[in-house]
Amino acid sequence: MLPRRLALGALALPFLGRTAGAAGHMNVVLESEVVILDPHATTAAITRSFSTHVFDTLFAMDAQGVIRPQMLEAFEASADGLRWDFRLRPGLRWHDGAPVTAADCVASLERWAPRDPLGRMLWAAKEAVTATDARSFRIGLNRPFPLMLEVLGKPNAPLPVMLPERLARVPVEQRIREIIGSGPFRFRASDWRPGNSMVLECFADYVPRDEAASFLAGGRRVKIDAVTLRVMPDQATGATALMAGEIDYMQYLPFDLIGRLERARGVRLMALGGLHQFQGYFRLNHAAAPFDDPAIRRVLWNCVDQAGVLTAMGVPARFQTPDCGSFFPCGTPLAEATPAPRFDVAAARAALAATSYRGQPIVIMTVAGSISETAARVLIQAMQQAGFTVDQQQMDWGTVLARRARREGWHMFSVYANATDLMSPLTHFYLAGTCGDIPGWDCDMDQRALVDSFATARDANARRAIAARIQAAAARNTPAVMWGQFTIPAGHRDRVRNLPQSAYPMFWDVEV
Repeated sequence: MLPRRLALGALALPFLGRTAGAAGHMNVVLESEVVILDPHATTAAITRSFSTHVFDTLFAMDAQGVIRPQMLEAFEASADGLRWDFRLRPGLRWHDGAPVTAADCVASLERWAPRDPLGRMLWAAKEAVTATDARSFRIGLNRPFPLMLEVLGKPNAPLPVMLPERLARVPVEQRIREIIGSGPFRFRASDWRPGNSMVLECFADYVPRDEAASFLAGGRRVKIDAVTLRVMPDQATGATALMAGEIDYMQYLPFDLIGRLERARGVRLMALGGLHQFQGYFRLNHAAAPFDDPAIRRVLWNCVDQAGVLTAMGVPARFQTPDCGSFFPCGTPLAEATPAPRFDVAAARAALAATSYRGQPIVIMTVAGSISETAARVLIQAMQQAGFTVDQQQMDWGTVLARRARREGWHMFSVYANATDLMSPLTHFYLAGTCGDIPGWDCDMDQRALVDSFATARDANARRAIAARIQAAAARNTPAVMWGQFTIPAGHRDRVRNLPQSAYPMFWDVEV
C-alpha cells in the first residue's frame, strides 16, 4: 500500500492522449456484446471492460496488486484516520470538454457506493463527503476505515468510476443514457450498432499520468485512432476471423481450436496464469423456491464434477487447475478447500430424497454456444441422475443479465470470473454480496459479519483465519457452487504490438 500522504509536485507538460504521429485502427472481439453501458449498474465483466476504457477512477491497481493514484494529484489521511482529503490532477476533462470537478467525484461516489459491497462498507463508516474546492474533496468518517484505497481503487465490477455530476445524479435503476467519461477512449454513440458493433475512439484531450502504464494504473497512452468492438456470438466464427486477419484481437479463444490457432500464420496466443485465471460458478437464486431451502441447495455440491466439466469444455491440461474446491481461486493467498461435499451422484440422490424437494422444475439459464453452457450440460446430467427436474433455457448473455435481475423465473445460471474478482472476501461476488441487493439474493448474517470482520482485521494471519470461516459459512449457505478453474488464452494478430499482458482486454499502449 502507498503511504497515506502523496504529493506529486509540479507536473511536466501533459502528454497527449495519443502519441504524436501514431495512428491505426483495431477490430476486436470481446467475451460478449456490451449491452449495459452504465458502469455502476451491473457486475458484468464485459461492462467493466468497456468502463476501463471510457471512464476513469480515483485510484487503480497495478500489475503487482498495489493500489496507485490515478485521477489524483495528492491525498492525505488525518492521524486519527477520520478525515481523508483528495485533490484531482489538473487538466482532467470529460469527453464533452467540461473540466472534471470535485463535485463530480462526490456525486459519483454517492451513486456507486450503495450498489457495491465494498462501497457499502465504506458508506457505513461515512460521516460526510463534501467538495472543498473545484479540485478537492473530503471524506469524513465516524470510525477509521483502513481499506479506503483498496475500495476506491478496486478492479472489480461495478468499478468506482467517476461521472459528470449531472449523470451521477441519475438513479442507478434508471441507468444513464448519455455515456460521458474522462477515460482514454471516448464512446462514439453515432456509430453504435447494437448486435453488430460499437466504436471507441481515442480521446485526444486525455492527460495520462507521467509513469508507464501497469495493469489498470499509470499513464495509459492511446496510440491508435479507434477500436471497433465487433459482435460475434459464435466463438468459432471469431477464431476463423482472427486466422483470416479480419479481426486483430479475440479475448477468449475456443479450446477446440487452440491447435489450429497455434499453427496459424500471423496469430499469436497469450495465455497467463495466476491472477489471470478464471473460476466458474453456478449462481443460485435463493429467492425462488425450491432453492429457498438450504438443504436442497447443498445437494448441488455432490452434483458438480469439475474434472468432467473441464474435459467437456476441451480445456487442455496445461490450462487447467484440477479439482479446486476453494471459493478463493487455487494459487491465490486465501485459497483453502471448503468443507462442502465433493462430486458423488449416489450421495446427491440420497441427500435430495431426504429434503422437501418434490420434482419442481429447476430453471437453468445458459448462454447458447458458450463454455458456461457446456459446464451446465455436465451439471444437468448429474442433477437429473440425482432426481432433479431440470428446465435448461438457452439465451444470449444480454438476456441472462436482464432476467437475472428479477427474483422469479429462474433458479441458476452459469458464469465465470477473473481471479482478481474472487481472491478476497471483500470483492468476491458471492461472499461479499451476501445480504445485499444483487441477483441471487442470498443472505447469511454469520457470513455477513465475518466479511465485515475481515475488513477490519489487523494482520494477514487474522484475515486468513477469518477467510477460512467465511468459506465454511458459504459452504452451508451455498450462494454458488464452483465448476472449475482454468486459463482462457487470448489471441491477436502479429501486427499488434505492445499489447498489455492481461486477461483484462486493454488497448492503451497498443500499436498497429
